[in-house]
Amino acid sequence: MTDLTPEPGPIDGEGPGLDEPDVFDGPPHVSDADVPETPHPVNWNLLSAHDLEQEWLALNRWVDWLRHTYGLPASVVPPFWHHHPELLWELSALHLHWLGAYDPEQNASAAIGWHRDFADARARLRDWVAASGTRLDRDRPTRQTTWPGEDPAPPVEDVVIADRDAEFVQFVQAQVRKRQEAEDEFYASLDDDLDIDVDPVTGEVRD
Repeated sequence: MTDLTPEPGPIDGEGPGLDEPDVFDGPPHVSDADVPETPHPVNWNLLSAHDLEQEWLALNRWVDWLRHTYGLPASVVPPFWHHHPELLWELSALHLHWLGAYDPEQNASAAIGWHRDFADARARLRDWVAASGTRLDRDRPTRQTTWPGEDPAPPVEDVVIADRDAEFVQFVQAQVRKRQEAEDEFYASLDDDLDIDVDPVTGEVRD
């Protein structure tokens, strides 16, 4: 005959017994620091040198994930997209849209909306890539149309790039240095115009 006698509960305070059910006290506390930041538009023209570097690295990681996940050819996302502002702004907008669509607070249909917009973006990307002339193993500046009265555009020449990742790092470093120099000049002009002492790192006015 089957023994239906219940097993005795833990002893010596080692845990809840049969008459001491384990009580669920609710989810663990989540601080503000644990909540991801709400996606916001990125204006690449106005970023500080530090923020510019962070955004470049974040976008590069996401674009690399995107091309591998969806098997995108170079005719949609070329290796040297970072040299072309039209591709930068398009991919950045797509990235921000993706962050918003997959935000934990977003509704469940947002993801399919992103994929619908992704299809439209791929068509635009193909147009940008075809117009720019960038290729899998080489790059060249996007041709510019010279309007009447403007100086002629410099000649456009292909440049072969053997190591894309190394070249990307050098490119970002150059962009950050250029932005930092612009910031330093701006704060120096404040010092001269207003006769104040501005910290070039923090932007704070020093006594």
